Amino acid sequence: MTDAPINHSTFTLERHYPVPPATVFSAWADPGVKARWFAGQGAEHELDFRLGGRERVTGRHDGKLLTFEAHYQDIRPGERIVCSATLSADDTLATVSITSVEFVPDGAGTRLVLTEQGTYLDGHEQPAWRQQGITSQLDALAVELSDGAAV
Repeated sequence: MTDAPINHSTFTLERHYPVPPATVFSAWADPGVKARWFAGQGAEHELDFRLGGRERVTGRHDGKLLTFEAHYQDIRPGERIVCSATLSADDTLATVSITSVEFVPDGAGTRLVLTEQGTYLDGHEQPAWRQQGITSQLDALAVELSDGAAV
């Protein structure tokens, strides 16, 4: 038995974007577009967006090297994305997660539904921090889509 705490959490975030699902999906699939809204300023971003492909983001926060690495388990263009991911701070694994992103037609726009199931290890990350970070990314996606750059 270990004294290392594990925290499990699931959350769902929904957003409405006034563009078609194909446009929102494209903003997740195009490496240049996704780097702008997802990775953050000063971060390095790699995206191999295909079934079995990998995404990697590295950057510094509070002096630590953060590494996010995702593997794409399911991709249905314009409909959904499912990936498994890890987040490490320096060489310490902080989080293991499974994320699904659904792109639902909603009038002339898209209702995006993101659900994340996370396992947070040893207090290195908290569910509220992750939810806040993803909320910021979805807000940045809204700006990206309103600028027309993702189209």
